[in-house]
Amino acid sequence: MTGGPPARIDRAALERILQRATELQAAEHDVGENISPDELITLGRDVGIPARYLQQAMLEERSRVELGTPSGILNSIVGPRNVSTQRVVQGDVERVQLALMTYMEEQELLCIQRRQPGRVSWEPIGGFQAAIRRSTAAVSGGKRPYMLAKARSVHATFTALEAGYVHVTVAADLGGTRSGYLGGAAALGSVGIAGAIILLTLGAFPVIAIAPVALGAGLGYGTVRQYQPLAERTLLGLERALDHLEQGGVKPRHELPPRAPSLTNLIGEEIRKAIAKSSGGKGPK
Repeated sequence: MTGGPPARIDRAALERILQRATELQAAEHDVGENISPDELITLGRDVGIPARYLQQAMLEERSRVELGTPSGILNSIVGPRNVSTQRVVQGDVERVQLALMTYMEEQELLCIQRRQPGRVSWEPIGGFQAAIRRSTAAVSGGKRPYMLAKARSVHATFTALEAGYVHVTVAADLGGTRSGYLGGAAALGSVGIAGAIILLTLGAFPVIAIAPVALGAGLGYGTVRQYQPLAERTLLGLERALDHLEQGGVKPRHELPPRAPSLTNLIGEEIRKAIAKSSGGKGPK
């Protein structure tokens, strides 16, 4: 046994501890095989979970759509072409949609491709504009990396649930990037086959001629395996966007204050008063 608890607890350990503590405390209440929403709210109150968090979690569970895992050998070896995630956040569709649009514009190298009620799509910016954004972020000391830059497009859908809650699904299309890795692997494999044919033509033994094929296949496999971390990073970028919405990115609705008159308007008003006074007319009241 160790001498005592660690000085710091990392995130993974914290999640395990909280989950286990919740299980232990909930086990003290006899909830049977299922539980009603009202009973869940009561149980949450007993274990110290605010009702609004339970309400949001229940809505998220009811509205959850099984996104599914792509099947097939290619998806198993290389990785999925599309990655997506979903979450329920507080707010209305208009404000949540606006908050996500602002986040994508400020925190990622994306611009709006199309906007419809309840749906927005983005595409990457490139060339000089992307270079300016990257250099600006570097000069300003920005430490948050662009995590969706490899996506061909990003889509988001917003579905209103009960009053004050919105179900958000975001997805990124990585088809172009994945095709690039597959093309590189195919090129390496082709080089290996061509090398084997040349060796056989020159009269080399088959055992020796097969070596370029094995080398090309190995290099090709190593190339396509580099795609999976990129897909995971893109998924993390989508999760980060939803974290922003969940952690205060959606601003409460409020009325704009009356606009104060500008200096130009004030000067113009005084000139009109002077002209009216000199001409004997009545100035504006």
